Amino acid sequence: MSHGDSRAGPRVRAAVLTASSERGPLRQVSRPRTPGLPAILAAVLLAGAAGGASPTGGVVATSLLARAAQAQGPSGAVRYLIVSEASEVRYRVREQLVGLSFPNDAVGATRAVEGTITLDGQGRVLRTESRVTVDLRTLRSDEARRDNYIRRRTLETDRFPVVTFVPTEIRRLPSPPPIEGTAPVDIIGDLTVRETTRRVTWGGAATFQGTRLSLWARTAFRFGDFGLTIPRVSVVLSVEDHIQVEADLVLGARPAS
Repeated sequence: MSHGDSRAGPRVRAAVLTASSERGPLRQVSRPRTPGLPAILAAVLLAGAAGGASPTGGVVATSLLARAAQAQGPSGAVRYLIVSEASEVRYRVREQLVGLSFPNDAVGATRAVEGTITLDGQGRVLRTESRVTVDLRTLRSDEARRDNYIRRRTLETDRFPVVTFVPTEIRRLPSPPPIEGTAPVDIIGDLTVRETTRRVTWGGAATFQGTRLSLWARTAFRFGDFGLTIPRVSVVLSVEDHIQVEADLVLGARPAS
């Protein structure tokens, strides 16, 4: 995926070539002034202004414009709302179990994740309108004793039932964000676990499909970074001081007021 000028796609390029063959060399046409629209839409409109848009190309342009109108507010900002039932957050910790000669990954997961990520017309995070929360009380792994210990001792979910992440910056994302395609992303923000807040970076990829965004990302830290107690369970000999957190999120775009 390129930054700045997005690809108009094979249908649009075909329309432009058709115009060139039927009407002679294409004349330079001024790019339509469309503040806040992704560059791919400007490319579609440019092809139409050159007089070469086929009926199929017209449908493509109409579809893209309709989806952009659905997703963008007056300022070009887009609010992505997490679809909880299609999303999941997991922790992964390496542990050595009693009776086994090799380590094992303890994995706990929950779908109780909510929140929004709001981007302005240039793909920058609007911090005051962006927040993600995860309900830790619903974390489940394959071992109930591990889950009970983590809830009671490590996370103290009776006192601190949720963790919060406030994104402040998204790097490597094309500007403005595309309508279609996948791009690598780094998401920087403030993670709050219990009473400790630290700046963390999530690395992953974002896939745009019209008004739908699929985001996969992960980060890692030590137990002590957030003042957490390393779990001690009778069936576990040892636990590595390394927590990996993974997020598979599906978000739907809505206009931002």
